[in-house]
Amino acid sequence: MMPGLIENKYISLGVSGSIACHKSVDLASKLVQDGALVDVILTQSALNFVTPIAFEAITHRPVTTGLFDRPSDSTINHVSIAERSDVIVLAPATANTIAKISLGLADDPLTTTVLAANAPVIVCPAMDGHMYENPATQENLNRLVSRGYTIVGPLDGYLASGQSGKGRMIEPSNILGHIRYLLGQKGDLVGRKIVVSAGGTKEPIDPVRFIGNRSSGKMGYAVASAARDRGAETVLVSTSNSLSDPVGVKVIKVENASSMKQEIEKECHDANVLIMAAAVADWRPNSFHDQKLKKNSDENMDMQLVPTEDILEGIEFDGLVKVGFAAESENLESNARIKLDKKNLDFIAANDILSDDSGFGTDTNRIVILDRNGGVERLGCLSKYDVGCHILDRVALILK
Repeated sequence: MMPGLIENKYISLGVSGSIACHKSVDLASKLVQDGALVDVILTQSALNFVTPIAFEAITHRPVTTGLFDRPSDSTINHVSIAERSDVIVLAPATANTIAKISLGLADDPLTTTVLAANAPVIVCPAMDGHMYENPATQENLNRLVSRGYTIVGPLDGYLASGQSGKGRMIEPSNILGHIRYLLGQKGDLVGRKIVVSAGGTKEPIDPVRFIGNRSSGKMGYAVASAARDRGAETVLVSTSNSLSDPVGVKVIKVENASSMKQEIEKECHDANVLIMAAAVADWRPNSFHDQKLKKNSDENMDMQLVPTEDILEGIEFDGLVKVGFAAESENLESNARIKLDKKNLDFIAANDILSDDSGFGTDTNRIVILDRNGGVERLGCLSKYDVGCHILDRVALILK
């Protein structure tokens, strides 16, 4: 499996003076947990909200606060940070910092580092709503966009001024998604299109009720995130309304098997890979009732079910790599092998849904991968993201 996307990458985190500085500490922590080497640069205004030691305790690296700070190797600090940066993140980015960068000013370690760097820059605005909406700020942001900077946020919500408006810095988890998206542009799946399905379909009985299953969609979302992290153009066809859309992934929301089939067929005509992680209902009611069915305690309700069309089996495009999932409660490998052959798949990922650490709603999975050549690979208990990485390792080999 490929090493972690962020592992050993140099992420420069520029923090300017805003009450949102506390989110930057959380962002630094998340980056370090993913294995990043985080260089923090604080403006003088930021020092009114946070201290260098807060970041040093998390990153275990020195924090830059002055333009002429000298590291132990006697290099010029802002130049050395700029040269080694894989991504620069400005979070929070105040109206003043945005204005200075837009004009190319370099009067502090943060603006100087940005001016000296060739790395992609993510700008996360945080300010009063009126400041954000001011034409001067909008002009500065548009200028940065024209130079290839990524502007993320701000959000609507309660502001430090006591008013509500657009000016809240986005959450660290969302910023992390944008970092991953940018780093993934050099991945081994750049130029490939991967379609992933997720969640359990809902086959309607009436306006209130449906036939469904326990699928959370977590496995499909993890696969889609992993595909994005490796540079693929990623499309996620999902029934889930409880999971956050992965940054940089085209998400198409559907409900039942019929709508999922329609969207997948549309997206697969120019795709390289289809990974069917969704739990598609095997049956649906033979008719839909326009009005809510009323309960009659004296009578049983009989409902005729008809089979849904098999999406994965029915999709055939030249050169399309097809990967399936098999959620089984018994005879795991033999049942998965039947599906593999019937649906003409390149390989299938099978898991035992009765295991406590594998299946619907869990954050981990125990997967057995079976391929069309008779190969079997048994993965231990892994996070669903790591399972997705293993699947994409196989996909990458097939595409080569």
